[in-house]
Amino acid sequence: MKRVLVTGASGFIGWQSLGALVERGYEVIAVTSRPSPRTFPGVKWINADLMDPTATAALMAAHSPRFLLHFAWYAEPGKFWNSQENFRWVQASLTLLQNFALYGGTRVVTAGTCAEYDWKAGYCVERQTALEPSTIYGTCKHALQEMQSAFCRQAGIGEAWGRVFLTYGPREHPSRLVASVITSLLKCEPARCSHGGQTRDLMHVQDVAEAFAALLDSDFEGPVNIASGSPIALKDAIYSIADRLGRRKLVELGAVPSPPDEPPLLVADTRRLQREVGWTPRYDLASGLEQTVRWWQSHSGVAGREGAVVV
Repeated sequence: MKRVLVTGASGFIGWQSLGALVERGYEVIAVTSRPSPRTFPGVKWINADLMDPTATAALMAAHSPRFLLHFAWYAEPGKFWNSQENFRWVQASLTLLQNFALYGGTRVVTAGTCAEYDWKAGYCVERQTALEPSTIYGTCKHALQEMQSAFCRQAGIGEAWGRVFLTYGPREHPSRLVASVITSLLKCEPARCSHGGQTRDLMHVQDVAEAFAALLDSDFEGPVNIASGSPIALKDAIYSIADRLGRRKLVELGAVPSPPDEPPLLVADTRRLQREVGWTPRYDLASGLEQTVRWWQSHSGVAGREGAVVV
């Protein structure tokens, strides 16, 4: 059986990836720094602090995974963009990668971010759009991508890098857009939003997770956009949620100011994901929002979980 070690396994995307990996025949070692969540077949939970090089070395020595799916990163909403923690995660990730190679690892896939791109471009194409991040988060992710690529070439390890765009779905941190709109409306409170005219690329978290599982299972090398490739104005997504709950009148567009440097357009080219990885999304936006609304209706008291990957 193929053994994969998944970091950030209790986070927003990591949690959803576990079932997808089991379905593909992987033996899953799920790593978290918090108390282990509930278990399910095919997954072994391990508590480890990846900021501790000794613990990282012991983790790899004990399990010797052939595959590594790396989601773990600092992701506290509102703070991660320019936090010094990003630099610590570059160091921790390199230590993880070195120990993975030392103990027989053969293929690594790491979660990157659309924040690596120059957002002034609007439409982002791998190996064409300029990589000029404007935040420490984007800069550190891109630096790690370059170092991972160089290290794996030298070590003879297969590697890929999934640049995640905007993700939504069950277990999302309640301060993020889709979750905040849903939870506000469920409480019959105003959903206070920006103008909503921004065009974005939204993808259901289960699709994101399954795309990563497919990427790990492929021979694809290098960066690839993990996104829907379908542009939508955020106000249309917001009103779609409100209409499902019958509470359109509670939507307050323009109640929250937009950052002055926010791009009007941020959408991914997904041809490489579809043609070279051979994967397409399960959800369109309508079905994805419907599923997400239903989840929040049945978990209305649930706050966001540890380690949500924010991009």
